[in-house]
Amino acid sequence: MPFHFNATCEGIFALHLYFALFCFLLLQLYGQYTDQITDFAEKEAAKLLNTKQAQKNNERPLKRESQVEIKEERYSKCQDCVRRIQKYVTRKLGEDWIFLVLLGLVMALVSWGMDYASAKSLQAYKWMYRELHPNIPLQYLVWVAYPLVLILFAAIFCHLVSPQAVGSGIPELKTIMRGVVLKEYLTLQAFVAKVVGLTAGLGSGMPVGKEGPFVHIASICAAVLSKFMSIFCGVYEQPYYYTDVLTVGCAVGVGCCFGTPLGGVLFSIEVTSTYFAVRNYWRGFFAATFSAFIFRVLAVWNKDAVTITALFRTNFRMDFPFDLQELPAFAVIGICSGFLGAFFVYLNRQVVLCIRRLTALSQFLTKYFLIYPGFITFFIASVTFPPGFGQFMAGELMPREAISSLFDNYTWAKYTGDPQILGKSAAWIHPKVSVFIIILLFFLMKFWMSVIATTMPIPCGGFMPVFVLGAAFGRLIGEIMASLFPDGILFDGIVYKILPGGYAVIGAAALTGAVSHTVSTAVICFELTGQISHILPMMVAVILANMVAQSLQPSLYDSIIQVKKLPYLPDLGWNHISKYNIFVEDIMVQDVKFVSSNCKYRDLQTLLQSTTVKTLPLVDSPETMILLGSVERSDLQALLQRHISPERRRYLNRQMQQKLAEAPYDGHSKGSGATLPKLKHESFVYVDEDDDTDEKAEPQPPSPSPSHPEEPNGPTNPLKQTPEILEPRQFSGMITSGMPQSRPITSLLITMSGSPFLCQIDAWEQEELEKDVCFECCRIDPSPFQLVERTSLHKTHTLFSLLGLSHAYVTSMGKLKGVLALEELQKAIEGSTRSGVRLRPPLASFRDTNRTSISGEKVSQGAQVWSQQDNSTVAAQQAADLGTKSTLPLYSHSPQPSHLHDEGEGLCSNYATDTELEEMELAGPVNENISDILKDISLHTTDLDEDEDEDVPL
Repeated sequence: MPFHFNATCEGIFALHLYFALFCFLLLQLYGQYTDQITDFAEKEAAKLLNTKQAQKNNERPLKRESQVEIKEERYSKCQDCVRRIQKYVTRKLGEDWIFLVLLGLVMALVSWGMDYASAKSLQAYKWMYRELHPNIPLQYLVWVAYPLVLILFAAIFCHLVSPQAVGSGIPELKTIMRGVVLKEYLTLQAFVAKVVGLTAGLGSGMPVGKEGPFVHIASICAAVLSKFMSIFCGVYEQPYYYTDVLTVGCAVGVGCCFGTPLGGVLFSIEVTSTYFAVRNYWRGFFAATFSAFIFRVLAVWNKDAVTITALFRTNFRMDFPFDLQELPAFAVIGICSGFLGAFFVYLNRQVVLCIRRLTALSQFLTKYFLIYPGFITFFIASVTFPPGFGQFMAGELMPREAISSLFDNYTWAKYTGDPQILGKSAAWIHPKVSVFIIILLFFLMKFWMSVIATTMPIPCGGFMPVFVLGAAFGRLIGEIMASLFPDGILFDGIVYKILPGGYAVIGAAALTGAVSHTVSTAVICFELTGQISHILPMMVAVILANMVAQSLQPSLYDSIIQVKKLPYLPDLGWNHISKYNIFVEDIMVQDVKFVSSNCKYRDLQTLLQSTTVKTLPLVDSPETMILLGSVERSDLQALLQRHISPERRRYLNRQMQQKLAEAPYDGHSKGSGATLPKLKHESFVYVDEDDDTDEKAEPQPPSPSPSHPEEPNGPTNPLKQTPEILEPRQFSGMITSGMPQSRPITSLLITMSGSPFLCQIDAWEQEELEKDVCFECCRIDPSPFQLVERTSLHKTHTLFSLLGLSHAYVTSMGKLKGVLALEELQKAIEGSTRSGVRLRPPLASFRDTNRTSISGEKVSQGAQVWSQQDNSTVAAQQAADLGTKSTLPLYSHSPQPSHLHDEGEGLCSNYATDTELEEMELAGPVNENISDILKDISLHTTDLDEDEDEDVPL
């Protein structure tokens, strides 16, 4: 019986279990079915509602839905097809084509518009002069007043719109393409000022050129157009591509200035680039050719030319343009052009420096900036007045008219017919004065006029005035040769006449090449004249002119860079062995200001107040000096300002008030039973800013708020200016319940809202400055350019020129040893290449002593000095560990402490030939900012004084 009873109980239990499981499954199924019914009912109700609304509007919903689907399908297919076509066109043509076409088209229109406006202005100038022919005083008044008004207008317009538009623009472009940032030189305001001022200058008839300023105009257009194209393609925002864009702009500027694309590209490369990227070759030729084509087509469209021809077309004979016996005369033109070009550059620089040396005159001309261009214009116009002295120097001819007449095929010295038959060339023939005297006077007078005119504060260049001077000098030599050989040169039984116009073309190419230190001026002359008959003598003359000029003076553009003291790196000369014997350790700055990764905000504030450099190195710690990267000064300033900003203080104040509001409080004091959250000591500094009238008077810019409230650098989103505060009763009650009774509540409230409020803010700022700097929100360049100590000057110059560096850090096995800026490198190159000045490397004595034997006393003395240094370093480290203040200067890395000055001098006294910088290195660190060291370059070299530097030819 017990057995049966147990079996029966187990069976009943199993049945109950099966039944429970069955009921559970039914309930699950029922719940799922109920949910499905609910969803199905909602969907059906929505469909019925849509159907009723569609029926009310007499529409068929099913057909409408199908039509929408068909339209969406068709639209999506069309859109996809358009996108595929767009991608295909972009991939095949590339965005460079679009940019280059737009650049060439815009610059061709601008160039043609400037030429058209200046030509009409000169026509009006000549018309007014001719209409007043019988009256000499009125003719003089018009001849002087017309250019005076235009030059003064150009000076005033550039002064008001953009002072950066003054001058040529090529020196500034060389500096910009070297990696230096010049503000406001590539803006739309500078473009407008340059175009308007240059048009007025060309229309005045003064000896000013177009090519240099137009290169600047084209570069501005390329820069602005690249910003526009960056909307469609982000590659235009890259800094290296930006340099390529400026290179193309320079080529287009020269190409469409005279319609010379080949010479324009080559000239832009020679003038603006130290190293040229071949990938930009096709871009420059494409854009320059397109712009030159449009420029000449516009001239044909305006009926200024019959067809697309050269700007100053010549008609020299092609069968025998010159004889070999004339090559010595061409060589003489090249050598003389070299001397004349060097003298032109020297005289131009001395005019500017002479005005700068006279402080009173410089200040007067700066204050009254219209006097200088007005006086120069008045004087030049008076000298060139045709009825006056101008009749002996062809003063009535404008620059382009003078070039066209100097290139003609007539021989003026032998011409005896009616001068009026010669057309414009009749101005060179005077019944009482020889042609040689007129050409010589023209050359001499235009020489100093061009030198002075290019210094006026208006957009002006020197290429075209020098081109005219070279043509006049070549024409003078050609006329002399024609008079020496009146019957021509006999060759193989045939007499060939001498062509003075060919000499003029060669002289123009040689003198412009000597002034600009370029060879591509020969190619420009080929394109300007449309003939290549004199290619051999022209190349000989240009090369000889460059050899002479480069050995005497820098180019005109490098001279302007030196006068303006632009941070440009000069070229290394040939056969200077010193550039291989000078190393980075000889010229670097060792007292480097740096930022440590574990520094405090107070240290960061002190560093920013004591230095003015734009980029600071970031090291691991002052002990290891491992270089981690570089940080921009602006980022560090923003980081510091954000950390102690009023917005962050208000943000933390609201957070504290929220914590106080979340504490348990029912309107009555709960005594000691109610506890407040644990508050920091500085929590009572975060008070309402509405009571501070001083801060309300100074509006603060909104600061962004952080995504995480615990971010140490404070909020990054805009915060409210007036934070929410608690009621005084509630606040006093909460403080009474949670704070000890030793401090009265009334005094605390008075402290928060009364006069000591500013002291509380200062205390909070001081406490925040003692916190560690968080560099998470700061942009850090993890790979700044680095050099080693034994890098030669030649290799350093190559790297700085190729990469466009402004500074480089000197490291040894990852440890920061110094910094080399562009100024130190520039001064070192000038000291190693300038004649008569020998650069003594600051650390050369250390290398010299390594090669010679050193007495044991000196060695022991040096060991004592370094041991004292090590002891002082260890003592400073121990003081830092104990929390005491160290006497060593903050963030000033130097190999020796300052108290070893006397001992350092004792070691240095044995080497009397060492420079002042070497003595400073042995003496210890100098309390001087890195910016002051970069500016005071005289500490690193034994160069001449500033006045002597200006007087001595460079």
